[in-house]
Amino acid sequence: MKIVAASTLILPVPVLILEDDALVQSRLKEIMIELGYEESMLIFASSLKSAYQRFDEHPISFAMVDLGLPDGSGISLIEKIREQDAGLPILVISAWSTEDMILQAILAGATGYVLKERDDFEVALSIRSLLRGGAPIDPFIAQKILAQLGVKKISIAGTEQSILTERELEILNWVAQGLSNKEIALRLNISRYTIESHIKHIYRKLSVTTRTKAINAARDLGIL
Repeated sequence: MKIVAASTLILPVPVLILEDDALVQSRLKEIMIELGYEESMLIFASSLKSAYQRFDEHPISFAMVDLGLPDGSGISLIEKIREQDAGLPILVISAWSTEDMILQAILAGATGYVLKERDDFEVALSIRSLLRGGAPIDPFIAQKILAQLGVKKISIAGTEQSILTERELEILNWVAQGLSNKEIALRLNISRYTIESHIKHIYRKLSVTTRTKAINAARDLGIL
């Protein structure tokens, strides 16, 4: 593995980035450059076929993989990489997928998983964590995996913690009962703007954009 030092980070190079969306490619390039990479260290592929070719042509040291591609699933590339290198860091950066697909990616050998919907800071944080030897898993993805395995909450130091705070769960319960933001604010004796802020946090944590989807996601996780 070839490495380059960038401040406190050790950067494995070159990096294979499998992503079919040109805008997302550009976004990831900017994030990687901010982390200390040079553009010449980044090898982009927009399909499985081209990713296989790049992998065969270059001594890849780090891979970032999208799952949904025009010619198949990124899981195939993860499996191919793992056949040749058991320790190479692989970060899945993908849009929301099914629980089965997520679990398959982890079982195939992905080191970490972050949702594309996260902002640049959160994506960069996941990359930093992985490069420092961590295994970053998006909180929402972790909950989905645990739900798939029949575990509804994460147990930490003997206590159960939900992906949402108690206040967020309380507000989401009122949302599920059909109350408006104004009505919830009156019941909880807090401002409507505070309710709106909590709901935005709920949407971000559950990777949804509507009240109905938030309710369904929470029920799928067993927290509502």
